[in-house]
Amino acid sequence: MASKGKETAAAARKEPASNPRGIPYAPFVDKVEDYVTTRADVEPTLRSFQEMIAKYQFMEQNLQRRVAGLKDKMPDIQKTLDTVRFLKLRKDAPDPIETTFELNETLYAKAEIPPTDEVYIWLGANVMLSYPIDEAEELLDTKFQAATKSLNNCEEDLDFLREQITTMEVALARVYNWDVVQKRKEKEEEEKAEKASGKQKEKEKPPGG
Repeated sequence: MASKGKETAAAARKEPASNPRGIPYAPFVDKVEDYVTTRADVEPTLRSFQEMIAKYQFMEQNLQRRVAGLKDKMPDIQKTLDTVRFLKLRKDAPDPIETTFELNETLYAKAEIPPTDEVYIWLGANVMLSYPIDEAEELLDTKFQAATKSLNNCEEDLDFLREQITTMEVALARVYNWDVVQKRKEKEEEEKAEKASGKQKEKEKPPGG
């Protein structure tokens, strides 16, 4: 039964469950003996746990950069979408829209925008395309919803990763503490053996020797 339990634990370590984006759960070390049986197993186990922590931290850094990029991009998408919706509302108006547009960071110019049912949208990589105003609204709304979902997923994954890093740090500490306890036990047993050996030698000494 004991060997079967260890096989089950080993299988769980090989095929851990994961979150919806495929990030694996960290193994929860309830019993250190499920992972190490002798002190010779300690170093490889600690190294394995440290590698897992490093992988989680690498994923965390990538997600943090992605979150920063999404938070930087989403206001621009929303602003463009609001502008398209405003133009859509005014496309049947008889008078042009009076506005200002940015030439550079400190210079603006006045302009009149006639009613229109077509807009041009920057897609990136120096690419701009013309869209009917309804299609432009649909495109931008889809992009904004996708970015919002991606941001929510990233933030959820970041919370998940922090939990897994904490779990692995606890596991690391438990294995390390187990090794310290075993080392202390071995030392105590050696001291007892030395004392016992010393007493035995005293007994074996010939009288008056």
